[in-house]
Amino acid sequence: MKIFSLLLIVGVGVSPLFAGEDWPQFRGPDGQGRSDSENVPVRWSETENVKWKTTIPGQGWSSPVLLGKQIWLTTALENGKSLRAVWVDRETGKILQNVEVFAMEAPDFKHELNSYASPTPVIEPGRVFVHFGTYGTACLSTGDGKILWKNQELKLQHENGPGSSPILLRDKLIIPCDGMDVRYLIALNKLTGKTIWKTERSGVINKAPPFRKAYSTPLVIHVNGREQIVSAAADYVFGYEPDSGKEIWRAHYEGYSNVPRPVYGGGLLFICTGFDKPQLWAIRPDGTGDVTSSHVVWKYLKQVPLKPSPLFVDGRLYFVSDNGIATCLEGQSGKEIWQERLSGEHSASPVYVGGKIYFFSQEGTSVVLEPGPIFKPIATNQLGTGFMASPAISGNAFYLRSKTHLYRTEK
Repeated sequence: MKIFSLLLIVGVGVSPLFAGEDWPQFRGPDGQGRSDSENVPVRWSETENVKWKTTIPGQGWSSPVLLGKQIWLTTALENGKSLRAVWVDRETGKILQNVEVFAMEAPDFKHELNSYASPTPVIEPGRVFVHFGTYGTACLSTGDGKILWKNQELKLQHENGPGSSPILLRDKLIIPCDGMDVRYLIALNKLTGKTIWKTERSGVINKAPPFRKAYSTPLVIHVNGREQIVSAAADYVFGYEPDSGKEIWRAHYEGYSNVPRPVYGGGLLFICTGFDKPQLWAIRPDGTGDVTSSHVVWKYLKQVPLKPSPLFVDGRLYFVSDNGIATCLEGQSGKEIWQERLSGEHSASPVYVGGKIYFFSQEGTSVVLEPGPIFKPIATNQLGTGFMASPAISGNAFYLRSKTHLYRTEK
């Protein structure tokens, strides 16, 4: 029996109804880019191992999410004036619904590497939740695409466009709001969109507004039988109680515009500290209060990613810098095992599936590695217009969103 069907995935924000066939949130069932699928392809091209290829209208860097026969993703048309949710049939690739969720008269500026539809949806039986940052959050019915509720109260100044994805934890849709003006974590009632709790970020930031923002996605973990929401923000990473939003602990670093999602393994949290000089920190999450001087186990400073999230596999940490340098570290010590160059620029987060690690570049190249103490690439593939979105995996297939299309690749 597959490992994800054995887990009560409530602890990572997903209903226990989910099994290995589904990919319900950013970075998959456990939120850390790992799948228990076993027979996915190692090689593909525009003419090999592609079951279907569908043009996705508009622009969006959100990852696809899957439940049963449904795929959902978001996109933006008319330079952000029309923010939409798209339902794709998993078997055929046909677009079944293309729903305008929000219409905007004059969207704010965004960075050229971002989109107006970058946050990844989260899906559960009967409902899909889409988030467009300051422009709004909504819940749609997966039965007919009908909008069940909208919330446009979470206003913030992104500066470079929206980025943080929501997570689902039982009755709560949890959203980080880290702008140049406001900094808080909020839990909405998933059935109504109304606020359950809202926690202002603690810790003083004596910096100009552009250095106060962040774009990371929270992760739910278990520590000594206690559930925590871990959320990285500008200058601080926090642990919170899910039911109340109360802060448990925080650690202070120097960094902003954080994008990578936290990773948890071997009793340690791995946090990327963001711009301008990114570091990777390993933190024990069993403290209270300010744990900066007591619970930071190690720091690593070379070729740390600004956008792609790390990957933890069998006691080792793997990651790729934005300029394509891949690194493997010992998880417990932070000792460098190897560091090698891949091709291209990278925004998508790597995945581990079928005993292999897959990296995806902005130029459309994917590099497949054997995990382990030796750098061992086994395949290099090329598709289309390049990847900004992170991949999804379900069954024996990858669902790869390029800048223009959605692919289903399988043997």
